[in-house]
Amino acid sequence: MTGWPKCFTGEDIGKNYTLYLITIALVSMLIFPFLSREILLLIFAGAGVYGYITSSNRNITNLIVSVVLLLLISITANHYSYSLPKYIIISAIQISTIGFTSAAIVRRGTKKDSQENTTNLPSSLALLIAGAASAFIAGSWYAYWTAAVSYELIFFIAVIGAITAALFESIPSSVDRLFSMTLGSAMAMWILASFGYTVAPFHLLIAFIFALFLGYLAYRTNIADISAVLSATLMGVLIIVFSNILWFVLLLTFFILGGVFTKYKYNYKLDLGIAQEKGGVRTYENVFSNSTAALVLAIACGIYPQHSNLITYAFLGTVATAAGDTLASEIGTTARQSPRMITNLKPTKTGTDGAVTSLGELAAFGGALAIGILGAAFGFVEQIIPAILITCAGGWGGTNIDSLLGATFQKNGYLSNSGVNFVATAIGALISGILYILVL
Repeated sequence: MTGWPKCFTGEDIGKNYTLYLITIALVSMLIFPFLSREILLLIFAGAGVYGYITSSNRNITNLIVSVVLLLLISITANHYSYSLPKYIIISAIQISTIGFTSAAIVRRGTKKDSQENTTNLPSSLALLIAGAASAFIAGSWYAYWTAAVSYELIFFIAVIGAITAALFESIPSSVDRLFSMTLGSAMAMWILASFGYTVAPFHLLIAFIFALFLGYLAYRTNIADISAVLSATLMGVLIIVFSNILWFVLLLTFFILGGVFTKYKYNYKLDLGIAQEKGGVRTYENVFSNSTAALVLAIACGIYPQHSNLITYAFLGTVATAAGDTLASEIGTTARQSPRMITNLKPTKTGTDGAVTSLGELAAFGGALAIGILGAAFGFVEQIIPAILITCAGGWGGTNIDSLLGATFQKNGYLSNSGVNFVATAIGALISGILYILVL
């Protein structure tokens, strides 16, 4: 035998390749509870060097390298009173071996796709289910021998790690997927495990099924692609677990509004060259740029319940900003009047970063108002009128900050459109949070 198998090309997974991945998964699971990080590092480093020297295919070698990096991080963290637990590393290995193999097998049997490296919804679901199950089994094996972690926490991070890995696999990248999936899932699990926050498995499953189902509906109606479905599922699970289901429904309202109004006069916007690409289908970039601030606030609400009122108002402000900005862009660009730059009010071309119209300003206010009314209807707040006004102020203010950033930082290349969206939604949350402190 001369190194790792060379049969992983095109649609052909290869029996030997599959056997190698399963062997790595099983052996890793068996030895991790009993060997120190240093010994494990020597074993995987040796395997990586061997694979690099002897193999023309680098998939398995890249997997080994990612594990070596995680072990180095874990050893270094221990020296500085931090901890990257071994059960997280072994869970990441399972997701990247068993999960990825399951996804590849499903892709090979799907007639719709002609290439093995083309993700599809069935293969992503296979990765999710097989990855989460194998990660939970391996983590439970570790917990049985070490009693270092609860089974509830293992189940929680296994699900989050599998969703994260599936997301990384769905995003086109020049980086080897086994490498990015292993590191990405491990980092996500490490962050959540460090909170020490656990959730009942049944509650987690309900959250997962609900978020995935809504994501699937968005996919079937051409509002979202696979990466957006997985991104929304990840965010949905975390938001539901740390806050409640209505927080996710409110955030989802923004995506629905965006998807609907993207189609508004789409041909007209297409003729002007300002229509959303791919028919307005949302990607992971849209999800994360507009929802990261909301996710952070939802997690903060679960960790710091004593500040729930302030966090709730900030959450309403960030979602209102996302909704207001989307409606301002999709509706405002159809105005017959000439747009003006927000910085100097001079007429400019439709679609220019930082261009505003009176119709767009009205649409931004309408989007923020819709979020404020829904937030009140869902019982987010007790004082309805002040809450709606504060939400509208945060959403409208954040939307105009978005335009200002577009006319300055984005125009000069300091921020991308996604960066502008993230900063604007964070500022919208800040505006609503400050107004809550001053007014209520």
